[in-house]
Amino acid sequence: MAKTREQKLYGAAVLKVSFLLRDASDSPAFKLVYPGVLRDLGLEDKEVDEFIAANREAVEKSARGEPG
Repeated sequence: MAKTREQKLYGAAVLKVSFLLRDASDSPAFKLVYPGVLRDLGLEDKEVDEFIAANREAVEKSARGEPG
């Protein structure tokens, strides 16, 4: 089943925030995985940042593994 644009943004946002919460955005894992996710989903980092800003609470809860 194809994901909606919002689902793609949400997934990329949760991934990014999960690294940010661990202060690991400079890690080799993030630098390798995140750009590939953006490419595969057809997204840009700016779009993900805007999505995070608009949905921070829900994204952070998911990134922490808390129930939605």
